[in-house]
Amino acid sequence: MHSEKLLEHFQNPRRVGELPPPAATVEVMNPACGDIMRLSVRWENGRAIDAAYKTRGCTASIATGSAAVEWIIGRTREQVLAARAADLEEAVGGLIPESKHAAVLCVDALRAAARLAG
Repeated sequence: MHSEKLLEHFQNPRRVGELPPPAATVEVMNPACGDIMRLSVRWENGRAIDAAYKTRGCTASIATGSAAVEWIIGRTREQVLAARAADLEEAVGGLIPESKHAAVLCVDALRAAARLAG
């Protein structure tokens, strides 16, 4: 059902937690399923240099959050604003149709953090 890559991120999530200020911290919710993601990103010279997250949600949301914090490191604010759900689906080895909301949740959080930083 879920890819090996997704299950690995779920079982061993990366960068769980919250960064202290001056990190940009946002919280987004998917009203359809109730999943919540809190994302902290530290920016330097317009580039993400550190990130952490907390997710309350399904297996896919937790795993995709883990992939998202790895994905954002080193990217510019403009690259993050251009993020697509497909980028995060690819990062976890694909999502089943019922779990595609997880990638949307993460993209919403990534973009919100990038807007806050700008």
